Amino acid sequence: MTYIDSNTSLEILQKLFLDNRWINQEERILSTEKPGEGNMNVVLRIKTSMRSLIVKQSRPFVQKYQQIEAPLARIAVEHQFYQTVQNEILNKNLPSILGYNADAHLLLLEDLGHCEDMTSLYASGKMKEDSLQRLTSILSLIHRSVVPKDFPENMAMRQLNHQHIFVLPFLEDNGFQLDDIQEGLQKLSMSYKKDASLKAIINEVGNKYLSPGNTLLHGDYYPGSWMTESKNIYVIDPEFGFVGFPEFDLGVMAAHIIMATSKASYLNSIHELYDGVPDKKLVAQVAGIEIMRRLIGLAQLPLKRSVEEKRYLLELARKMILS
Repeated sequence: MTYIDSNTSLEILQKLFLDNRWINQEERILSTEKPGEGNMNVVLRIKTSMRSLIVKQSRPFVQKYQQIEAPLARIAVEHQFYQTVQNEILNKNLPSILGYNADAHLLLLEDLGHCEDMTSLYASGKMKEDSLQRLTSILSLIHRSVVPKDFPENMAMRQLNHQHIFVLPFLEDNGFQLDDIQEGLQKLSMSYKKDASLKAIINEVGNKYLSPGNTLLHGDYYPGSWMTESKNIYVIDPEFGFVGFPEFDLGVMAAHIIMATSKASYLNSIHELYDGVPDKKLVAQVAGIEIMRRLIGLAQLPLKRSVEEKRYLLELARKMILS
Protein backbone atom coordinates (compact mmCIF):
# COMPACT_ATOMS: atom_id res chain seq x y z
CA MET A 1 0.00 0.00 0.00
CA THR A 2 1.27 3.46 -0.91
CA TYR A 3 1.13 6.14 1.76
CA ILE A 4 1.05 9.60 0.24
CA ASP A 5 1.85 13.02 1.64
CA SER A 6 3.07 16.42 0.47
CA ASN A 7 6.50 14.93 -0.33
CA THR A 8 5.18 12.20 -2.65
CA SER A 9 6.50 12.64 -6.20
CA LEU A 10 4.16 13.62 -9.00
CA GLU A 11 5.17 10.45 -10.87
CA ILE A 12 3.98 8.21 -8.03
CA LEU A 13 0.72 10.18 -7.72
CA GLN A 14 0.19 10.01 -11.49
CA LYS A 15 0.49 6.22 -11.44
CA LEU A 16 -1.71 5.91 -8.35
CA PHE A 17 -4.48 8.02 -9.89
CA LEU A 18 -4.25 6.20 -13.22
CA ASP A 19 -4.36 2.79 -11.50
CA ASN A 20 -7.51 3.87 -9.65
CA ARG A 21 -9.00 5.29 -12.88
CA TRP A 22 -9.42 8.68 -11.21
CA ILE A 23 -7.80 10.42 -14.20
CA ASN A 24 -7.45 9.46 -17.86
CA GLN A 25 -4.27 8.99 -19.88
CA GLU A 26 -4.39 12.55 -21.23
CA GLU A 27 -4.72 14.16 -17.79
CA ARG A 28 -1.49 15.08 -16.01
CA ILE A 29 -0.92 15.84 -12.34
CA LEU A 30 0.89 19.17 -12.26
CA SER A 31 1.25 20.03 -8.56
CA THR A 32 0.11 19.35 -5.02
CA GLU A 33 -0.51 21.53 -1.99
CA LYS A 34 -1.95 21.30 1.50
CA PRO A 35 -5.44 22.80 1.45
CA GLY A 36 -5.30 23.46 5.20
CA GLU A 37 -4.19 22.06 8.51
CA GLY A 38 -5.83 18.65 8.78
CA ASN A 39 -6.06 17.14 12.25
CA MET A 40 -6.88 13.49 11.63
CA ASN A 41 -5.78 12.63 8.08
CA VAL A 42 -3.34 13.51 5.31
CA VAL A 43 -5.18 15.88 2.97
CA LEU A 44 -3.80 17.07 -0.39
CA ARG A 45 -5.08 19.32 -3.13
CA ILE A 46 -4.13 17.73 -6.45
CA LYS A 47 -3.97 20.07 -9.44
CA THR A 48 -4.13 18.40 -12.83
CA SER A 49 -4.06 19.72 -16.38
CA MET A 50 -7.87 19.70 -16.32
CA ARG A 51 -9.11 20.29 -12.75
CA SER A 52 -8.43 20.40 -9.02
CA LEU A 53 -9.16 17.51 -6.63
CA ILE A 54 -8.93 16.73 -2.92
CA VAL A 55 -7.53 13.41 -1.76
CA LYS A 56 -7.57 12.18 1.84
CA GLN A 57 -5.80 9.22 3.38
CA SER A 58 -6.04 7.87 6.90
CA ARG A 59 -3.04 6.69 8.90
CA PRO A 60 -2.84 4.41 11.97
CA PHE A 61 -2.39 7.58 14.05
CA VAL A 62 -3.77 11.12 14.33
CA GLN A 63 -1.95 13.22 11.74
CA LYS A 64 -1.65 16.27 14.02
CA TYR A 65 -0.75 14.27 17.15
CA GLN A 66 1.16 11.32 15.76
CA GLN A 67 1.79 9.83 19.21
CA ILE A 68 -1.97 9.07 19.39
CA GLU A 69 -3.05 5.87 17.64
CA ALA A 70 -6.22 6.08 15.53
CA PRO A 71 -8.15 3.51 13.44
CA LEU A 72 -7.45 3.38 9.71
CA ALA A 73 -11.12 2.57 9.04
CA ARG A 74 -12.18 6.17 9.75
CA ILE A 75 -11.87 6.98 6.05
CA ALA A 76 -14.42 4.24 5.32
CA VAL A 77 -16.82 5.89 7.77
CA GLU A 78 -16.35 9.26 6.06
CA HIS A 79 -17.02 7.63 2.67
CA GLN A 80 -20.22 5.97 3.87
CA PHE A 81 -21.37 9.14 5.65
CA TYR A 82 -21.18 11.15 2.42
CA GLN A 83 -23.02 8.38 0.57
CA THR A 84 -25.75 8.24 3.21
CA VAL A 85 -26.53 11.97 3.42
CA GLN A 86 -26.74 12.64 -0.31
CA ASN A 87 -29.89 14.55 -1.17
CA GLU A 88 -30.78 17.51 -3.35
CA ILE A 89 -30.43 20.10 -0.57
CA LEU A 90 -27.45 18.71 1.34
CA ASN A 91 -25.43 18.15 -1.83
CA LYS A 92 -24.99 21.93 -2.01
CA ASN A 93 -23.26 21.89 1.38
CA LEU A 94 -21.06 18.77 1.16
CA PRO A 95 -18.23 17.73 -1.18
CA SER A 96 -19.06 15.09 -3.80
CA ILE A 97 -17.30 11.71 -3.76
CA LEU A 98 -15.18 11.25 -6.89
CA GLY A 99 -13.35 8.05 -5.97
CA TYR A 100 -12.59 5.61 -3.16
CA ASN A 101 -9.96 2.92 -2.57
CA ALA A 102 -10.77 1.01 0.60
CA ASP A 103 -7.55 -1.05 0.58
CA ALA A 104 -5.35 2.08 0.39
CA HIS A 105 -7.60 4.10 2.73
CA LEU A 106 -7.94 6.80 0.07
CA LEU A 107 -10.93 9.04 -0.56
CA LEU A 108 -11.11 11.38 -3.56
CA LEU A 109 -13.41 14.38 -3.17
CA GLU A 110 -14.60 17.41 -5.09
CA ASP A 111 -12.41 20.45 -4.46
CA LEU A 112 -14.70 23.08 -2.95
CA GLY A 113 -12.23 25.83 -3.82
CA HIS A 114 -10.11 27.96 -1.56
CA CYS A 115 -12.45 27.87 1.41
CA GLU A 116 -11.63 29.03 4.90
CA ASP A 117 -12.78 27.19 7.97
CA MET A 118 -14.85 29.08 10.52
CA THR A 119 -12.30 29.00 13.36
CA SER A 120 -12.05 32.77 12.88
CA LEU A 121 -15.16 32.84 15.09
CA TYR A 122 -12.93 32.37 18.13
CA ALA A 123 -11.16 35.66 17.37
CA SER A 124 -14.10 37.70 16.07
CA GLY A 125 -16.51 36.65 18.82
CA LYS A 126 -19.40 37.16 16.40
CA MET A 127 -21.77 34.59 14.93
CA LYS A 128 -23.80 35.78 11.95
CA GLU A 129 -27.49 34.99 12.24
CA ASP A 130 -27.77 33.62 8.70
CA SER A 131 -24.73 31.37 9.25
CA LEU A 132 -26.26 30.02 12.46
CA GLN A 133 -29.53 29.30 10.65
CA ARG A 134 -27.81 27.51 7.78
CA LEU A 135 -25.52 25.44 10.01
CA THR A 136 -28.47 24.36 12.15
CA SER A 137 -30.53 23.56 9.05
CA ILE A 138 -27.70 21.45 7.58
CA LEU A 139 -27.41 19.55 10.86
CA SER A 140 -31.18 18.97 10.94
CA LEU A 141 -31.01 17.43 7.47
CA ILE A 142 -28.05 15.22 8.40
CA HIS A 143 -29.95 13.98 11.44
CA ARG A 144 -33.01 13.16 9.32
CA SER A 145 -31.01 10.95 6.92
CA VAL A 146 -32.18 7.37 6.53
CA VAL A 147 -29.34 5.30 7.99
CA PRO A 148 -28.50 1.98 6.31
CA LYS A 149 -28.40 -1.04 8.61
CA ASP A 150 -24.75 -1.65 7.75
CA PHE A 151 -23.56 1.85 8.72
CA PRO A 152 -20.35 1.31 10.74
CA GLU A 153 -20.47 1.61 14.53
CA ASN A 154 -17.19 3.52 14.30
CA MET A 155 -16.52 2.28 17.82
CA ALA A 156 -12.73 2.61 17.71
CA MET A 157 -13.02 6.30 16.82
CA ARG A 158 -15.73 6.80 19.44
CA GLN A 159 -13.55 5.18 22.09
CA LEU A 160 -10.67 7.48 21.12
CA ASN A 161 -12.97 10.52 21.24
CA HIS A 162 -14.57 9.33 24.49
CA GLN A 163 -11.18 9.33 26.21
CA HIS A 164 -10.41 12.89 25.11
CA ILE A 165 -13.88 14.31 25.81
CA PHE A 166 -15.17 12.50 28.89
CA VAL A 167 -12.16 10.98 30.67
CA LEU A 168 -8.67 12.46 30.28
CA PRO A 169 -9.51 16.17 30.83
CA PHE A 170 -11.03 15.29 34.22
CA LEU A 171 -8.21 13.15 35.62
CA GLU A 172 -6.21 14.97 38.29
CA ASP A 173 -2.95 13.60 36.91
CA ASN A 174 -3.40 13.14 33.17
CA GLY A 175 0.03 14.24 31.97
CA PHE A 176 -1.24 17.43 30.29
CA GLN A 177 0.92 20.39 31.21
CA LEU A 178 -1.78 23.05 31.21
CA ASP A 179 0.56 25.77 32.51
CA ASP A 180 2.59 25.28 29.32
CA ILE A 181 -0.52 26.45 27.47
CA GLN A 182 -1.31 29.28 29.87
CA GLU A 183 0.07 30.08 33.31
CA GLY A 184 -2.57 29.47 35.97
CA LEU A 185 -4.67 27.08 33.89
CA GLN A 186 -3.54 23.99 35.82
CA LYS A 187 -4.66 25.44 39.16
CA LEU A 188 -7.91 26.62 37.61
CA SER A 189 -8.67 23.12 36.30
CA MET A 190 -8.37 21.34 39.64
CA SER A 191 -11.76 22.27 41.13
CA TYR A 192 -13.48 20.65 38.14
CA LYS A 193 -11.30 17.56 38.27
CA LYS A 194 -12.18 17.11 41.96
CA ASP A 195 -15.93 17.71 41.59
CA ALA A 196 -17.50 14.26 42.10
CA SER A 197 -21.07 15.29 41.22
CA LEU A 198 -19.86 16.94 38.02
CA LYS A 199 -17.80 13.91 37.01
CA ALA A 200 -20.72 11.55 37.68
CA ILE A 201 -22.87 13.34 35.08
CA ILE A 202 -19.94 13.52 32.64
CA ASN A 203 -19.48 9.77 33.03
CA GLU A 204 -23.20 9.19 32.43
CA VAL A 205 -23.22 11.26 29.23
CA GLY A 206 -19.99 9.53 28.15
CA ASN A 207 -21.68 6.12 28.50
CA LYS A 208 -24.55 7.37 26.36
CA TYR A 209 -22.02 8.49 23.73
CA LEU A 210 -20.74 4.89 23.49
CA SER A 211 -24.25 3.40 23.35
CA PRO A 212 -26.31 2.66 20.22
CA GLY A 213 -28.65 5.36 18.95
CA ASN A 214 -30.97 6.01 16.03
CA THR A 215 -29.70 9.27 14.48
CA LEU A 216 -26.84 9.75 12.03
CA LEU A 217 -24.34 12.18 13.59
CA HIS A 218 -21.54 14.18 12.03
CA GLY A 219 -19.59 13.54 15.24
CA ASP A 220 -17.36 16.64 15.16
CA TYR A 221 -19.69 19.54 14.34
CA TYR A 222 -17.55 22.53 15.19
CA PRO A 223 -15.97 25.51 13.34
CA GLY A 224 -13.02 23.44 12.07
CA SER A 225 -15.52 21.32 10.10
CA TRP A 226 -17.46 24.33 8.77
CA MET A 227 -16.04 25.89 5.62
CA THR A 228 -16.97 29.16 3.96
CA GLU A 229 -16.34 30.34 0.42
CA SER A 230 -18.02 33.56 -0.69
CA LYS A 231 -21.59 33.12 0.60
CA ASN A 232 -21.44 29.32 0.63
CA ILE A 233 -21.17 27.11 3.72
CA TYR A 234 -19.84 23.56 3.51
CA VAL A 235 -19.51 20.81 6.10
CA ILE A 236 -16.53 18.44 5.91
CA ASP A 237 -14.58 15.82 7.92
CA PRO A 238 -17.29 13.44 9.21
CA GLU A 239 -14.80 10.71 10.16
CA PHE A 240 -16.18 10.73 13.73
CA GLY A 241 -19.69 10.06 12.39
CA PHE A 242 -21.85 7.35 13.95
CA VAL A 243 -25.44 6.48 14.78
CA GLY A 244 -26.15 8.04 18.16
CA PHE A 245 -28.19 10.76 19.89
CA PRO A 246 -28.76 14.13 18.15
CA GLU A 247 -28.04 16.11 21.31
CA PHE A 248 -24.35 15.29 20.93
CA ASP A 249 -23.92 17.20 17.66
CA LEU A 250 -26.16 20.01 18.91
CA GLY A 251 -24.25 20.32 22.18
CA VAL A 252 -20.86 20.41 20.46
CA MET A 253 -22.12 23.06 18.05
CA ALA A 254 -23.53 25.18 20.90
CA ALA A 255 -20.34 24.82 22.96
CA HIS A 256 -18.11 26.30 20.29
CA ILE A 257 -20.40 29.22 19.55
CA ILE A 258 -20.66 29.94 23.30
CA MET A 259 -16.86 29.79 23.68
CA ALA A 260 -16.47 32.17 20.74
CA THR A 261 -19.11 34.66 21.88
CA SER A 262 -19.35 34.07 25.67
CA LYS A 263 -23.15 34.03 25.23
CA ALA A 264 -25.04 31.06 26.68
CA SER A 265 -28.20 32.27 24.91
CA TYR A 266 -27.07 30.38 21.80
CA LEU A 267 -28.34 27.20 23.47
CA ASN A 268 -31.88 28.58 23.10
CA SER A 269 -31.24 29.94 19.60
CA ILE A 270 -30.05 26.57 18.28
CA HIS A 271 -32.92 24.77 20.01
CA GLU A 272 -35.45 27.07 18.31
CA LEU A 273 -33.84 26.78 14.86
CA TYR A 274 -33.37 22.99 14.90
CA ASP A 275 -36.00 20.94 13.08
CA GLY A 276 -36.60 18.36 15.78
CA VAL A 277 -37.37 17.93 19.47
CA PRO A 278 -34.07 17.30 21.27
CA ASP A 279 -33.64 16.98 25.03
CA LYS A 280 -32.65 20.55 25.92
CA LYS A 281 -31.04 19.50 29.22
CA LEU A 282 -28.89 16.88 27.49
CA VAL A 283 -27.82 19.41 24.84
CA ALA A 284 -26.70 21.75 27.63
CA GLN A 285 -24.80 18.94 29.38
CA VAL A 286 -22.95 17.98 26.20
CA ALA A 287 -22.17 21.65 25.53
CA GLY A 288 -20.80 22.11 29.05
CA ILE A 289 -18.61 19.01 28.76
CA GLU A 290 -17.29 20.14 25.36
CA ILE A 291 -16.44 23.60 26.73
CA MET A 292 -14.54 22.08 29.63
CA ARG A 293 -12.61 19.54 27.60
CA ARG A 294 -11.55 22.21 25.11
CA LEU A 295 -10.28 24.49 27.88
CA ILE A 296 -8.55 21.93 30.13
CA GLY A 297 -7.95 18.99 27.76
CA LEU A 298 -5.43 18.16 25.05
CA ALA A 299 -7.48 19.35 22.05
CA GLN A 300 -6.93 23.08 22.52
CA LEU A 301 -8.50 25.71 20.28
CA PRO A 302 -7.11 28.97 18.83
CA LEU A 303 -9.03 30.69 21.62
CA LYS A 304 -7.18 33.63 23.11
CA ARG A 305 -8.80 34.26 26.48
CA SER A 306 -7.42 35.33 29.84
CA VAL A 307 -7.47 32.90 32.75
CA GLU A 308 -10.35 34.93 34.22
CA GLU A 309 -12.30 34.66 30.99
CA LYS A 310 -11.69 30.92 30.96
CA ARG A 311 -12.83 30.77 34.59
CA TYR A 312 -16.11 32.39 33.53
CA LEU A 313 -16.56 29.86 30.70
CA LEU A 314 -15.70 26.92 32.95
CA GLU A 315 -18.18 28.07 35.60
CA LEU A 316 -20.82 28.55 32.94
CA ALA A 317 -20.08 25.03 31.68
CA ARG A 318 -20.37 23.59 35.20
CA LYS A 319 -23.84 25.16 35.58
CA MET A 320 -24.87 23.77 32.20
CA ILE A 321 -23.79 20.25 33.19
CA LEU A 322 -25.36 20.35 36.66
CA SER A 323 -28.59 22.12 35.64
